Amino acid sequence: MSARYVRGAICALAVTLAVPAFAKHDKSLDDCTSFTQTEKGDDTLELTVQNSCKIPIDCSVTWRVVCAPQSAKRKSVHAQTKKFALTEGAGQTEQASAGVCGDDDWAIDSIKWGCEPNKD
Repeated sequence: MSARYVRGAICALAVTLAVPAFAKHDKSLDDCTSFTQTEKGDDTLELTVQNSCKIPIDCSVTWRVVCAPQSAKRKSVHAQTKKFALTEGAGQTEQASAGVCGDDDWAIDSIKWGCEPNKD
């Protein structure tokens, strides 16, 4: 074997060993969390976050209930935030209810959710 061939083989081996380290893909929480919203009755939404990550996570869900959205005088906004921790395979459902609006028209909007790794 020539020295040139040996150097080439060593370089190829080094590249082969290094590529998996560079190609390592860190899994994002987006890959293992999910969110669904489902109508429940006439004035309630169920907002569910599911964790299929291998780590515990901290999550939050926020929304607004707007009563009498078309009325300049009666319009009122009720913002809600729920925070919770989820272990691997766990889920959490929160109820966004327009019951606070009584007989007025209503809207549930500005629904947002997010999770981050548990720091404990």
